[in-house]
Amino acid sequence: MTTTGTAAGAQRAAVATEVGFLGLGVMGRPMALNLARAGIPLTVWNRTSARCAPLRAAGASVARSPAEVFQRTDVVFVMLADETAIDTTLRRGTAEFAGYVGGRTIVHMGTTSPGYSQALEADVAAAGGSYVEAPVSGSRVPAERGELVAMLAGEEGAVGRVRPLLAPMCREAFVCGPAPNALLMKLSVNLFLITQVTGLTEAFHFAEQQGLDRGRFLEVLDAGPMSSGVSRMKAPKLLTRDFAVQAAALDVLKNNALIAEAARKSDVASPLLDACHALFAETVALGHADGDMIAVLHAFEARTAGIREGGRVTA
Repeated sequence: MTTTGTAAGAQRAAVATEVGFLGLGVMGRPMALNLARAGIPLTVWNRTSARCAPLRAAGASVARSPAEVFQRTDVVFVMLADETAIDTTLRRGTAEFAGYVGGRTIVHMGTTSPGYSQALEADVAAAGGSYVEAPVSGSRVPAERGELVAMLAGEEGAVGRVRPLLAPMCREAFVCGPAPNALLMKLSVNLFLITQVTGLTEAFHFAEQQGLDRGRFLEVLDAGPMSSGVSRMKAPKLLTRDFAVQAAALDVLKNNALIAEAARKSDVASPLLDACHALFAETVALGHADGDMIAVLHAFEARTAGIREGGRVTA
């Protein structure tokens, strides 16, 4: 699905659909803004209400509680930090849950364990609601540009209702079959992303420690077959030591743990992922949890310093 070819159709399809959006974090806020700017009737909620101001300015209604979002809407996008936040916001496990999700389509856009998603789908169905997994690939900048890539899983009819609504947020959407296939696809993509950015950062660190011109190294990289959208986005940040968050190191560590858990459950080896896990754990321990994922550079620098001080550091 391309945004260019379907945006107008998505907006027409959305006119009769009242849409809710829960969670306006680094990814959620630009995603919701793109929905509002596309003219889709939108009601939003965020635990920190100040983050709702740009949505209100863009024409969205701001709810005082999650309950108000569910009262007003037919389809609710959920882009919350983790499983605990989702369960708390949806009042899962309480009598209120059925009143929230019954008769509505719940769209789980965050990254959680596949097993959690399956259990949530079962609970939503038991309460009379529909459920779609729709995790996205991309960081803050693609989210702002409406250029995310969505993966969809769930019952065919529910997926069909949700797919047109993604056009303002995503340039492509791929149907992956039943849940939790979309989340498994997202974890597969994230495994490549994590190892790719970690490798780029290690290569940058190596070139720097060899006394090479860092800018020239990145020019050579960009001119060759290793250049990619990811490298072109992260290289300038490495060069200027710009750790402003696009995808936070702590979130990478959490994603790494989810992938590792899925790998262990299916008896799949993941040696590169395991090495990355150690590095991002060190990055967070060094105080860079809220930095962009290239903050893993600090872990490489700390290991190099340890070696040079005579205490060889190992994973």
